[in-house]
Amino acid sequence: MVTPDEAVTPDEAVTPLIRGITVLRELTEADGTLSLSGLERATRLARSTVDRITATLARMGYVRVDGRDVHLSPRLMELGNAYLAALRLPALLAARADALADELDESVSLAVADRDGIRFIHQATRRRAMSLSFRIGDLLPAERTAPGPLFATEWTATDWQRWRERRAADPRDLSFTAVPPRKYGADARDDEMFVSRTQEAAANGWALDDQLIEPGLVAVSVPVRSPHAVGEHRPPACVASVVSHTSRHTAHSLRTTLLPRLRAAVTQMEQELDRTPPPPPGTPPSNLALWTGASKQRLGRDFIESLARGLTVLTAFSEGRPELTLTEVAQATGLARATARRALITYEHLDLVTPTGDRTFALTPRVLSLGFPPLSRTTLPDIAHPHLSDLTSRIHESTSLAVLSESGEEIQYTARVATGRVMSVNITLGTRLPAYATALGRVLLADRTIGQAPLPQDLRPLTPHTITDKERLTHTLASVRSQGYALVDEELEEGLRSIAVPIRDRSGRVVAALNTAMHASRHSLRECVTDLLPELTTTATRIEADLHTAARFTHVPLT
Repeated sequence: MVTPDEAVTPDEAVTPLIRGITVLRELTEADGTLSLSGLERATRLARSTVDRITATLARMGYVRVDGRDVHLSPRLMELGNAYLAALRLPALLAARADALADELDESVSLAVADRDGIRFIHQATRRRAMSLSFRIGDLLPAERTAPGPLFATEWTATDWQRWRERRAADPRDLSFTAVPPRKYGADARDDEMFVSRTQEAAANGWALDDQLIEPGLVAVSVPVRSPHAVGEHRPPACVASVVSHTSRHTAHSLRTTLLPRLRAAVTQMEQELDRTPPPPPGTPPSNLALWTGASKQRLGRDFIESLARGLTVLTAFSEGRPELTLTEVAQATGLARATARRALITYEHLDLVTPTGDRTFALTPRVLSLGFPPLSRTTLPDIAHPHLSDLTSRIHESTSLAVLSESGEEIQYTARVATGRVMSVNITLGTRLPAYATALGRVLLADRTIGQAPLPQDLRPLTPHTITDKERLTHTLASVRSQGYALVDEELEEGLRSIAVPIRDRSGRVVAALNTAMHASRHSLRECVTDLLPELTTTATRIEADLHTAARFTHVPLT
């Protein structure tokens, strides 16, 4: 089968953009990290080209180069976020999928069609020793899934031919890295079985996966019909699935026990789609690519401006702007029409953009192949760690990230970067300390007590300086809340001084705290505020920016 990447490249396609997309896809297939030499081998590009591409992507914040290794960065998720926002389905249906997962105590997913495969747009998984490992953005072959036959009911003769060509070219499904490869190649019986399953799905309105992906994994799926009818026909907007293991459900019990509840949830989802009006267009962005000129001046030939400009085209799409004309893309990015046109031609060739009718274009699910699967499982400590490293190298003091325990009595360290000093603060990950006597804890308690949550009960004096009076601690927390930081001087341990700032989620709630701690002799209280606080605040802002991008359509664990 000839993929878009292997098809004849249009004369007007942007070669550096194609190469940059290739690098991002190889990093995605490698679960987010590859060495520079590994990228050179995987992409078959010259090392100098790989170096320039990664330098450009690093300047955009899409990758991080650490020595000889290249890592995908959370900011790259803004590309997938643009597709998911334009699609709107996760925003409208995710809460109902999550509620169904809680009700059934099983994993629930939402998927859309991607040519002859399915791609996940939402996952509500159960935390078990044996649980679903698929990620948002993962691509699966249609014939080995429950949603596949439901989407295949909409296939044309051309779609079926493309599917057969892909099966012949890749009989073991090696191109689908999210699923185990077939031990033996598919044969005619497998093809006939999928055709039969598609016919049954058309007749029944639901489909089963009885251990087609791997032994033990079973699923049942129901289409969520689009509110936009084609005549009297309503094609699937997406497919909702309940996924389990044969230790909990057989395929038969999925059908008899869980299918009715899945159908009820899908009915609610369809009602949600029917009654939700299209979003207003809002204020369109402008000059998204304006910054690229300054980056070119700063980095010189190491910055590939055509790659950076091309990638900004994807971020021009959003909720309320799911379909754009060439003129609208040019206006949003600030690019010349000719430049925007060449980028769209390139993306259409790569199957990342598709024409949608009256001279408009829309993003395809394949945009999620640009880093989203590995990054969709990122945690707050993962996000914070490189920023802590940068902060530690600037201030030459150890830095940490912590969250509040469920009881609210303690903080727990979740990320830390130590500095190389003879005398330094020695704390390991997972360490718990009393919240009331630490700068980290006071930042977290200051936000928590807004809702009148009780203060910790046991305010023991850990040093002669520890605040143990509840009224005084309440006033101190109010000051922390108003000034935006906490400074604790020798209250946890004599000689130990610490300053901390909050990390806020997309709603503005404080979910973690960032600090630096040192011996009191190294920085005066005034220097902590004048010298260290601005550095902490800058780092917190960068962590929050990555967290907000990563958490727009995924759940980011705090630990």
